[in-house]
Amino acid sequence: MKNSSKLFIGLATGGYIGFIPFAPGTFGSVLGIPLFYFMSSMPLLPAFFFLLVFILFSIWIAGKGERLLKAKDPGCIVIDEIAGIGVTFLAIPFNIYWAILGFIVFRFFDILKPFPVNYLEKRFTGGLGVVIDDVAAGIMSNIVLQMILLVMK
Repeated sequence: MKNSSKLFIGLATGGYIGFIPFAPGTFGSVLGIPLFYFMSSMPLLPAFFFLLVFILFSIWIAGKGERLLKAKDPGCIVIDEIAGIGVTFLAIPFNIYWAILGFIVFRFFDILKPFPVNYLEKRFTGGLGVVIDDVAAGIMSNIVLQMILLVMK
């Protein structure tokens, strides 16, 4: 395998975390927590644009990973979970409680795939198909967290 292929697979699998034989998506989501911490220190608009660029990067990397691994949306690709959990935490204050709650809510939506998450997963292919359902699960999770924040005020 060429070095460039190893690099793409390494990025797509979250530094090869995706090859853990059990719950690779869960471990990939944990990798997104530092992204959440980094974004929480940014003003909202730069955080939004950083996340948008990361999502576009994830789509490209996931598509390349699918081609290199010769599989449709293989479980070892976890960059989509990292992007999805980043969406979950956009405009959410950082602390351990929000990190745990957001992680649980995101995994709930990512695993159960309620509409429209399941629709998007089936509707799109390639890198977009790999990432878009996790972004949708992240949006749903963010809405839940924002509602909790509103109730707590």
